[in-house]
Amino acid sequence: MKTNLKYYFIFALILFLISCASGTKTERKDKALSIEEHFQLAFNAAERGNLEEAVSEYQKVLKMDPKNSRAHLNLGIAYGRQGKWKQEISEYKRVIDIDPNIAEAYFNLGVAYNERGELNEALFQYQKAFKINPNYIEAHNNLGVIYLKKEKLDEALSEYQKAIGIKPDYPKGHYNIGSIFWQKKNLEEAIASFQRALEIHPNYAEAHYALAAAYYEKQEFKLAIQHADQAGKSGIIVDPKYLERLKPYR
Repeated sequence: MKTNLKYYFIFALILFLISCASGTKTERKDKALSIEEHFQLAFNAAERGNLEEAVSEYQKVLKMDPKNSRAHLNLGIAYGRQGKWKQEISEYKRVIDIDPNIAEAYFNLGVAYNERGELNEALFQYQKAFKINPNYIEAHNNLGVIYLKKEKLDEALSEYQKAIGIKPDYPKGHYNIGSIFWQKKNLEEAIASFQRALEIHPNYAEAHYALAAAYYEKQEFKLAIQHADQAGKSGIIVDPKYLERLKPYR
C-alpha cells in the first residue's frame, strides 16, 4: 500500500510539473508582442516581398505608437511598392508632421512625385531634403535625373558631379555623368566616365552597354563587341538590331 501511495504521489508531481510547463508555454504564446517585435516582423516581411504582412505589422506598430515616424516612413515605402501612391504620400507627410527634420521623408516624397511625373514637386522635395542633409547622394542623383528630363543638361551634370564629390566611388554618378557627355557629343569624356563606373562596379550592365555604343561610334568594333557581350552577360537585353550591326566585325 505504501509503495502504491509513493508511486501515486510521484505520478501526481509529474502531472503538476507538466501542467506548469504547459501553462508557461501558453502564457508566452498569448503574450502580446512588443512594438519592436512587430516592427521587426514588418521589416522582415517587406524584405521577403510579403507587402500585405508588412503593412499589417506596421499598422500594429502605429496602433501602439501613433507617432512612430520610422514605422510611418516604412509603411509609406510598402504602400509605394504596392502602387498605392495616395497612401504612400500620406505616410511621408505624416512623418514630416511628427518630425520635420527627417530627410528621408522629403526624399521619398520626391521619388513618389517623380514616378507620377510631377517633376516640379519632386524637385521641391529633394531640395528640402538637402536643407537637412546637404550630402544626400541619392537626392543629388535623382535631382540630376529630373534636370535631365527637363533637358537642362548643365544642371543635371552639376548634380551628378556633386554626388561623386561626396562619394567618389558612386558608380551610378559616373555613369550618369557619362550619359550627359554622350548627349553633349563629348565622346572621350563619356567613355572615361563609363570606364570609371566599371572600375567601381565591373558588372554594371548599363555602363557596358553605353561603352559598346560609344566604341561603335568610334569604329572600335572589337571593343564594342566586347562590351555588348558583357552587357548581355550582366543581365541587360541588348538590342538585336545592334547585335546584327556588329556581326560583320566578329
